Amino acid sequence: MIRVLLAEDMGILREALAGLLALEDDIEVVATVESGDAIVATALKHTPDVAVIDIELPVLDGLSAAAELHQRLPGCRTLILTGLARPGNLRRALAAHVSGFMVKDSRPQDLVEAIRTVTRGGRVIDPQLAFQALDVQGSPLTDREAEVLRLTASGAEPPEIAAKIGLSYGTVRNYLASAVTKLNARNRVDAIRIATDADWI
Repeated sequence: MIRVLLAEDMGILREALAGLLALEDDIEVVATVESGDAIVATALKHTPDVAVIDIELPVLDGLSAAAELHQRLPGCRTLILTGLARPGNLRRALAAHVSGFMVKDSRPQDLVEAIRTVTRGGRVIDPQLAFQALDVQGSPLTDREAEVLRLTASGAEPPEIAAKIGLSYGTVRNYLASAVTKLNARNRVDAIRIATDADWI
């Protein structure tokens, strides 16, 4: 019997997944949690074979929890099930030693088979996302451009950024314009989206 822990903050989806997996003769959901900080303690208590984890969880994100789970309970395989299908998240997941990465619009039977595969020691990665990750090259941004774009993404305005990192207002604007150009973006917002999706900021 494959013992599974589910980590999903949306109650309806969490219960639906538990109900789906309960229909399988070889799978048992031994615990469910709704926040990332509960994953490791619950896993240590119930010793699941597989933890199915969403990325966007309250308190502690799923990828950070997966990395901690790998350290504390290395025998438990982790399978990310997320709506955030971005190449940068896939790279972070692989760095956290996850065994699988699937998107939430996958077919239910694909999830079931993925759980079985990672239990046997295999790996499962959404093929479309894998191709996207291969297509993403290294960041074209300089460290300073990335820093300015990251601060802009946090809501800071150019004058505030200039004061914070000791540059002139004009220099900050130049860095932003350069980042927009290098990323072939329409504007700053689009540049932030592109850089975030590629895990460059």
